[in-house]
Amino acid sequence: MLEYKVYNSLGTDYLVMIHGFGGNSSIFHKQIRYFQKHFKVVTIHLPGHGQSPCTEQYLEPLSFELVAKEVIKVLDHLRIDQAHFMGMSLGSVVVHSILKQFPEKVSSTVLGGTITRFNRKSHFLIGCGKVIKSFTPHIWLYRLFAHIIMPRSNHKESRDTFVKAARKMKRTDFLNWFSIVDKVESIYRICKRTSRIPKLYLSGSEDHLFIRPLQKDIQNDPNAEFILIEKCGHVCNLDKSDEFNRLALAFLQSLMDKKRIVS
Repeated sequence: MLEYKVYNSLGTDYLVMIHGFGGNSSIFHKQIRYFQKHFKVVTIHLPGHGQSPCTEQYLEPLSFELVAKEVIKVLDHLRIDQAHFMGMSLGSVVVHSILKQFPEKVSSTVLGGTITRFNRKSHFLIGCGKVIKSFTPHIWLYRLFAHIIMPRSNHKESRDTFVKAARKMKRTDFLNWFSIVDKVESIYRICKRTSRIPKLYLSGSEDHLFIRPLQKDIQNDPNAEFILIEKCGHVCNLDKSDEFNRLALAFLQSLMDKKRIVS
């Protein structure tokens, strides 16, 4: 089972936090205490991260579908019938995969630095990475991509947090995750067609690789709300944590208020 931690509170609803590729639950250190006042918070380390099983321990190749199933196993173990999900970066793709396979488990989603597909520049970078990955230390490759995705000085905390976490990954786990990043688009395409669950997308105005594809992809989704956070990058929950927290909580509380009125 994936490594997890539960932060109990007086709240009745659960909020499950899903980190991105190379990160770990430490990227939510500015959210856990804040949201613990309102929710029972669950953080989960994805395969190959933290003390979770290595990606090679599974009987099938790593995929977003497999990761989604492993996350749901944790919820079933904890006897959580339904939860709100918060995903960051590639964690948003994991949440989209959960929406695709287990929509009954999801009350709503808050997704930051969301990736729905890659633009030409992103595809070029991924292609370059595949060429050099066999002879390049994985942390060098990760550091390079971190600087490309989060290039500005005000992104330094986010960049350093992810690189520090990625140092703890095994090379095989890193490469297995890297091998599935180009499956992002197919996950969102199916999720969009099937999901009527409320979704809040938060992106930093300086998230230069992913904003435009995201805005275009969600414009016809009546259940999706998009908010741009000014002067921050890809990992907006760290760059502008106060604003991210305020916007996310307002969205979640409005849904819970509607639920109480209906019930």
